Amino acid sequence: MTKPAELNPVRRARILFIGLGVLLALVFVLSLLAGRYPSPGFLGIDQIQNDQMASNILFQMRLPRVLLALVVGMSLAAAGTVMQMIFGNPLVDPGFLGVSQGAAFGAGLSIVFLGNSPWLVQGSAAFFACLGLAVSYLVAWKIRYGSWVLRLILAGICVSAIFTSLLGIIKYSADPTSQLAELTFWLLGGLSAITWQEVYVVGPLVAVCLTGLMLFRWRLNVLALKDSTAFSLGASTSLERLFILALAVIATAAVTAVSGLVAWVGLIMPHLARRLFGADARFALPGSMLLGGLTVLICDSLSRVPFAAEIPLGIVTSLFGALFFMVLMMSGSVGVKK
Repeated sequence: MTKPAELNPVRRARILFIGLGVLLALVFVLSLLAGRYPSPGFLGIDQIQNDQMASNILFQMRLPRVLLALVVGMSLAAAGTVMQMIFGNPLVDPGFLGVSQGAAFGAGLSIVFLGNSPWLVQGSAAFFACLGLAVSYLVAWKIRYGSWVLRLILAGICVSAIFTSLLGIIKYSADPTSQLAELTFWLLGGLSAITWQEVYVVGPLVAVCLTGLMLFRWRLNVLALKDSTAFSLGASTSLERLFILALAVIATAAVTAVSGLVAWVGLIMPHLARRLFGADARFALPGSMLLGGLTVLICDSLSRVPFAAEIPLGIVTSLFGALFFMVLMMSGSVGVKK
């Protein structure tokens, strides 16, 4: 006979998913209505119906921005969860492994030297994001001292610093009257320039990647095991890890190509999801995606509504992410495999 306690984790996860889904929908609507036109506050139904300017702002400016904020948060959180599970390292996120910095460098390289075509920018960002991950993994493999976790962190820090330095050189070489502002956007991160064009370009690609991760999320539980154990369970570890990592990297590169560097989301959301849903990827991955979308929506609203001058999104996520991570470390919730 099945014990009632055995149903608790699944039932708890369902309740949390429903609660987070309702909260996400509420925050989505509030973010859509909140702004500084005609004064700081929320647009009303009468304003949207009778004021053409308010209607244009809602549907042509805020709606694509809010949609992309949701996509950015979900993509970064999903990528962070995948990488932390596959590498067995809770301190890993796309930024630590050179993926985000590589994508930003590729996008900046395309803007300055290759042309500002959205498809070209995304292709360059995806290529250098994959290159950043590959180089980090190769360097960590060649280091001869320390645990695998330490080697991977050291390699990721080096690769990220290289891409950041190269991006700085590109920024220094950019035309100050046109290209410099766009490169500064990459360094700080933000969604102020988002239009429907970016949504049309990024949305389908990210949707395919996130759908693939959701369909294969149960395999993450197997791939998180040691190679010998995963192989005995019938997993082709190298190919499956490469496939899942590729989906995570492509999604990260796509959103970074339009949002710039939005830090800490990919690191913090997986930790919070594991605290709420447990370590099972079947629940932790979608939970992390919901939390990531919710967090970026809130941070984006905080970056543009309270002040007349918009604060870059990356600054807001870094502030709250660093504070939350300090709390996690002091509570002893962060641990790594030796």
